Amino acid sequence: MMAKRSTRSSLSLTVYLLLAILLAMAPVICLFSFIDYVEVRQELDTNAEEFRDQTESGIILSTNLVDTGLKLFDNTLNHDMREGFSLFIAEYERAGRDPAEMDLHGVKQQLGGDMDLYIINESGVIEYTTCPSDLGLDFREIPYFYDRITEIRLNGTFSADRVVSEIVTGELRKYAYLPSPDHRYLFELGLAESEFQQHRTALKYQDMARELVDKNPDVREIRVFDCLGTRITGEAHPDDGRRLPLARQAYQERTSLEMENATAGELIRYLFIDLTDSDYASDMSMVVELTYDTKAAEAKLAGMHDWHVSALLVAIFCISCLSALAAYTLTRPIRTLVEDVDTVARGDQDHPIRVSGGEEFVHLGESVSAMVASLKETLRKLRESEEEIIRHSHILEEEVRERTAELEESNRMATLYLDIMGHDINNANNVANLYSDLLLADLEGAPEAELLRKAKMGLTKSIEIVRNVSTIQHIQGGVPSPRAVDLDRVIRGEIEHSLDSRITYTGTTVTVLADDLLSEVFANLIGNAKKFGGPAVGITVRVEERGEEVVVSVEDDGPGIPNALKPRLFDRLVRGTHRAAGTGFGLHICRMLVERYGGRIWADERVPGEPECGVAIRFTLRKAGGGGSP
Repeated sequence: MMAKRSTRSSLSLTVYLLLAILLAMAPVICLFSFIDYVEVRQELDTNAEEFRDQTESGIILSTNLVDTGLKLFDNTLNHDMREGFSLFIAEYERAGRDPAEMDLHGVKQQLGGDMDLYIINESGVIEYTTCPSDLGLDFREIPYFYDRITEIRLNGTFSADRVVSEIVTGELRKYAYLPSPDHRYLFELGLAESEFQQHRTALKYQDMARELVDKNPDVREIRVFDCLGTRITGEAHPDDGRRLPLARQAYQERTSLEMENATAGELIRYLFIDLTDSDYASDMSMVVELTYDTKAAEAKLAGMHDWHVSALLVAIFCISCLSALAAYTLTRPIRTLVEDVDTVARGDQDHPIRVSGGEEFVHLGESVSAMVASLKETLRKLRESEEEIIRHSHILEEEVRERTAELEESNRMATLYLDIMGHDINNANNVANLYSDLLLADLEGAPEAELLRKAKMGLTKSIEIVRNVSTIQHIQGGVPSPRAVDLDRVIRGEIEHSLDSRITYTGTTVTVLADDLLSEVFANLIGNAKKFGGPAVGITVRVEERGEEVVVSVEDDGPGIPNALKPRLFDRLVRGTHRAAGTGFGLHICRMLVERYGGRIWADERVPGEPECGVAIRFTLRKAGGGGSP
């Protein structure tokens, strides 16, 4: 028989050879292109960074120059402020060194009304002042400033400060400090902006910065913040809630920070400019926020990327064309050999194998010819083997049919015998049990009554065995088909069969998935409780709903079950140690039925921790109409 030809599609050797050449050359081309792209990108990044560094260095230099000029102007006001403290000290002495008795507004008028007076207590709080908006201002919130003015109060003399922004109003003021003679207070004078505004406006930080920024086209905007994070120049932004904390952080850490917003095409740098001067209490350092436009650089990179991609595609196309020509030429002998092999595979085993090309292809052709000859012999042997297998297959099929018929007859006879035992033997047992009851009533009190009771116990055990065997036959009779069963009706039906027992049951409305054999579970469990607990045993049946399941418990207050026996209690032919132990089938049947319904069963202590106070047999059933029910 000819072997069936595989229909799986496959690429030709020419294509594989072409792909191999491309896979070898393409990475090299891509690598050269990528290296060139990276070098150009690094050059652009370096140029942009150097341009930014030049701009920022110019801003720092110009800021220092402007600050030096402003410092020279601020010092020209020191003489007038030094003389103003003489009236301040005289009023302090006149009031008996009690600031509450000082006429600060009178001193202000004597000084021309242009200077406000401040008295700062030991805690750094402005306790008295002629400027109501600054009353109660606590300099401890500005630690470095509080340390400086405390040093002046304790050890210093006259100390002039720079012209700075007033914390509450934001107006420019020239401040100076002098400790009180007893060093309990620090006196402060603040010259109003109106006295020096027209002379000080010639030098401005923003004008200096704007001139430098105009020379860098990548800078979109510049803003300047002082030591308190207050914007000195520049417009407000909707996202200042995110920007201002960075400006304050740059000042606190006394370093430069940056934040990139790729979506908006921005690079925001916070440049810290250190203008600290130990001769002054105020720190004139500031933070310059520079917003750079990165879109232009990105556009250049995008254009360069497109050019490199285009060049790469052209190079790959040219190499592909040359590779295809070379691959077609190199694989011609192989294509001829494949055509001849296909002809042989279609059944023409006498077709000659044509050979062309180099020495390797000649050896390959000879090997293929030898393989074809060997294949013809193998096919002949396979045909003979196939005929032998078919003959043996027919014999085996006939034997299987005979064995199947014999098994069916055996099963039929076994079922017949079980039916005879379940019907006839059970009827005989019931009749014998009935007569034993009648006879036992007549022999009550006689010596023969005890023997009759033992005979009756044997009949009861025989009835139980027949019922258990019949139940197992029904369980193993086929695939279960659970249906909705009224659990309350089943439980009450079994209780009615045990009217001579003390059974407690409150009822339930739940419907479960089971069949007609569910009553056997309760019959076995209640029967076991009566058998091992004695006539006076108390039995309780409980039903608890837990989600899609129902947990049923049959409890008794009898002698209980040893813990060592509980793990094997539901195994087949396992019997208890009690003298009334049964056949060992009852609880095994209960487990078979509960598992048949998709539940589980276990033995528990009626009173936790006290196994001698009774046993509780619990099992679960699935609710009907729930997640897994019909």
